[in-house]
Amino acid sequence: MSKPDAMNTTLTDNELKEIKIGIGREPNDIELAILDAQWSEHCSYKSSKSLLKLLPTKGKRVLLGPGYDAGVLDVDNNQVITIHIESHNHPSAIDPYGGAATGVGGVLRDILSIGTRPIAVLDSLRFGNIERSANSRWLLKNVVRGISDYGNCVGIPTVGGEVEFDESYEKNCLVDVVSIGLGKRKELVLGEAAHIGDSLILVGGRTGRDGIHGSSFASRDLGVNASDDRSAVQIPDPFTKKLIMDATMEALQSGHVRGLKDLGGGGLACALSEVANSGGTGIDVEISRVHLREKGMNSSEIMISESQERMLFIVEDGFEDDILSSFNKYYLPYSIIGKVTDSKHMIIRKDGMQIVDLPIELIANAPLQLWPSKRPLYLDVEHEIEKPPLPDDINSTIISILSSPNISSKRWIYEQYDREVGVRTVLNPSDSGASILKISDEKFVSIAVDGRPSHCYLDPYNGALGVIAESSRKVISSGAEPMAMVDHLQFGNPSDPNVFWTFSETVRALSDYCKYFDLPCVGGKVSFYNEDGETSSAIKPTPVISVVGLIKGSRRIRSRRFNKKSPLIVLIGETRDELGGSEYYQHNHGITRGNSPKLNFEMERGAQRLVRDAVRVGLLDGVDDCSKGGLIVALAKMCMAGSVGARINMDKILSDCKRWDELLFSESYSRFVVSMNEHNYQGLSNIAQNYGIPFSIIGNIEGSELVLTDNGQVISSEKVETLRDASERTIPALMGDQL
Repeated sequence: MSKPDAMNTTLTDNELKEIKIGIGREPNDIELAILDAQWSEHCSYKSSKSLLKLLPTKGKRVLLGPGYDAGVLDVDNNQVITIHIESHNHPSAIDPYGGAATGVGGVLRDILSIGTRPIAVLDSLRFGNIERSANSRWLLKNVVRGISDYGNCVGIPTVGGEVEFDESYEKNCLVDVVSIGLGKRKELVLGEAAHIGDSLILVGGRTGRDGIHGSSFASRDLGVNASDDRSAVQIPDPFTKKLIMDATMEALQSGHVRGLKDLGGGGLACALSEVANSGGTGIDVEISRVHLREKGMNSSEIMISESQERMLFIVEDGFEDDILSSFNKYYLPYSIIGKVTDSKHMIIRKDGMQIVDLPIELIANAPLQLWPSKRPLYLDVEHEIEKPPLPDDINSTIISILSSPNISSKRWIYEQYDREVGVRTVLNPSDSGASILKISDEKFVSIAVDGRPSHCYLDPYNGALGVIAESSRKVISSGAEPMAMVDHLQFGNPSDPNVFWTFSETVRALSDYCKYFDLPCVGGKVSFYNEDGETSSAIKPTPVISVVGLIKGSRRIRSRRFNKKSPLIVLIGETRDELGGSEYYQHNHGITRGNSPKLNFEMERGAQRLVRDAVRVGLLDGVDDCSKGGLIVALAKMCMAGSVGARINMDKILSDCKRWDELLFSESYSRFVVSMNEHNYQGLSNIAQNYGIPFSIIGNIEGSELVLTDNGQVISSEKVETLRDASERTIPALMGDQL
């Protein structure tokens, strides 16, 4: 057996010493490849695991939380909702089409691995400045195409998401995909091999050289020669995925599938070690039985390949034929590759010869990495700012914000997706900040995904609070009660003390919020090394949060559409002079500094409960949270969604602002814009008083223009169709397309 080649791994000298101590000898090349994959940051979470323990994971609807392939939530009557978030950042930067497509495929397999059928996906995307960068436009075009083609082929709707453009993502685009699934509580299956003697069956796509060292590739900076890592990007095959989904759901009906695991990061090596570790057992595998796509693959390549569309089934001994009949029906390649043992070791054989003998506990438990942490010096000066001159023209300023890439309509993106396949989608993405799916008669799930890197850059703690609060407000605006959240925390190199400090502050913020609001975290992901290795330029701190909620009764569903039958417009919450990190400062003035919003826990909870209760008793019609772009953007979107105008009295808005740009474009938290009938006003007032939440009547729904007045004087007026045109033309024009 050859000596290990440590130069081809990301393992540190200390880790190599730990391995030698753990097995009592030098590891061979194959063992080293397995440990390199499983101990990579991407698979082991060795830099973040100690901090992630701060997040609360228990809740009244939580059946399974972090540590499983997907979070599982009980939604009554034997129904469960599963949710997971995944990313393919590094692969998408190299091959945007394949990277994004396989990102969708990976998260769908996670949902499937828990024994539930995927019913929808949402995407959260980050790119560089598409107004200036041809590379970022190319990435956007092909990432969207990859998500669209894969989801459409598999028959899973992409029902929502969000996109943001910022210079820090020029070399490191971020591609996050959230998926939710639907199943029955009694049919859940776990990713564990807990029964001695059960068979290990590998099914699906053949194993090739694509995706080799994919986990290690995702656990280091993107360098100047990043394109050389193209072989680490997996190849998507949505048609096989569709067959796997159908075959898996059929096989599960037999009752003899004891465990299920997708082959994602780390490939067969990680899947085998993880199911054995979860089950407290060992495995014995013959890799010569693995179906290969390419000739001449060595044992290391077979073990760590991340070829797509592969699943590992743990099947009750003696009932293999019952399961194989489902695979045969769908013409899926499969192989019985081994057995579950009581050895608590991973034994791998090649043509009968033992080539790997590693303790499962060693493989599955990488040594934790504790990095130094230091508050960045830039935070001491970023809040110091001389306010820019007040613009001369309110109308042109509003049009400029609505047409900025971050605020403008994303119709160019979502119309490439099949949003309604599966007939569960209730609302169009332009009608609500959250996506709503029907899961049974009079029962619906609402889900939103959000990120706000400009706020997180200026104040990592409050910025992260703002992200999770915004996602919660969107779900509540749709009429739902939040059940749980999943997170994806994306940062630069964790060995940089400044980066690790921002990560620590983000986790602290999410922990504080979840505990205060009794919102459990049921899963998530951490992605480090999102920076250009050549310049050491890291992305802005980018926590992405997805909150999922439950709606009982169609009468509680709300959209953001204004309706003339409910003409009263009310702003819940106060607007403060907090323009730091706002789209107005960044897009209109090129300012990335300033006083960013701060979250008041008591006010946020009171505002959320006020809207929740008011929807329950039928007081509100149109509802939307007020966040990115400020009050004027929320009002414009509600007018455009309802194709009606509004007359807004700016002097009635509760605020501490001294200028109209502060009033219109501040992105203060804890605010909702709602519409209602006048006879419901007293009921809203009573609930608001109970929670101590300020609110004010700021206008009426009328006409076909959005009109702003100050003490009775009209200071701005623009047709809603003009606003719509400004919003919808930006991205198609930049991408060289037309609607």
